[in-house]
Amino acid sequence: MTHAMQKGSNVPLEATTVRAVLRWTPGQGVPDVDASALLLGPDGRVRSDEDFVFYNQPRHPSGKVWRLGKKRVAESLTDTIQTDLSGVEPSVGRVLLVASADGVTFAHVHSLRILLYDAGAPDAEPVAYFDVRPTTGEETALICGELYRRGDGWKFRALGEGYSNGLRGLATDFGISVDESEAGVTRHPEPSFPPAQPAYGYPQPTTAPATAPSYGYPQPTPDFRLPPQGPQFLPR
Repeated sequence: MTHAMQKGSNVPLEATTVRAVLRWTPGQGVPDVDASALLLGPDGRVRSDEDFVFYNQPRHPSGKVWRLGKKRVAESLTDTIQTDLSGVEPSVGRVLLVASADGVTFAHVHSLRILLYDAGAPDAEPVAYFDVRPTTGEETALICGELYRRGDGWKFRALGEGYSNGLRGLATDFGISVDESEAGVTRHPEPSFPPAQPAYGYPQPTTAPATAPSYGYPQPTPDFRLPPQGPQFLPR
């Protein structure tokens, strides 16, 4: 059974390894969307800069959280984070699942959805999905949901919390040291896709955004280490 989730709701996870798939409809004026993850310790912050899995560091040193990259699925594009829940270090209590746009607000991103799959059952329906709707449309990064420990197991909570200062601002709020220079790490290339027809959006609520934190895929890439100065967010 697939759970259609509302903001703030949660669902227990029986799978030991889950794929969190971000899916959206491409089109004219639609920005590129990236999936990333932050592994948080007991204090709600990262333990080090290595707890940030994103396009320039696609695999956590533990090997238990990694980015699978972008794919085209029918009329949509996807980007995926996979997590081996059974192997996540005990000092990690939460894994944030994040979507960020490349310098464009999420008002231009259509039909954004996060889907949770049991990676051990590649042909099964999603365990859960959540349609992520930005609050104002001015957000450039969104915490779509979180995987979190509950007793001896794990749960997924739908969040949809927005940041207007992008992935850099979101990561900094959780303790990542961001290097502002343009030297060093370069962005990994993504596959190119043919253009799709523009998609129609949906009306946006007018309330203020939250500004504070409250199957065939390629194999994981080799371990990747951040430079000592911290992650860099370089232009495409």
